[in-house]
Amino acid sequence: MPPRWPRKPDPANDPPLRKLQDRINFAVHVAGFAAVNSSLWFFNTLNPGSLPQAKIVTLVMLTILFAHGVYIFAIADYTDLSPQPSDSKIE
Repeated sequence: MPPRWPRKPDPANDPPLRKLQDRINFAVHVAGFAAVNSSLWFFNTLNPGSLPQAKIVTLVMLTILFAHGVYIFAIADYTDLSPQPSDSKIE
């Protein structure tokens, strides 16, 4: 079941939506890594030595995926950037 958003999506002014989009994007990248990496090692097991760069490709992809995860879960700032109405009245 796809995720549903309770209001009209506005990525520019909706920090929870941006956070959700980033996490879904990360999940898609994890799935892509798993598919490519498992296929790579499957064919390397069928014919040993046919893919000598399998370790390098795996390490590079894992490093990129790790960096992406660190950015999403530790560095990304999801604060609201839209201007807030002020409570002070100018007379």
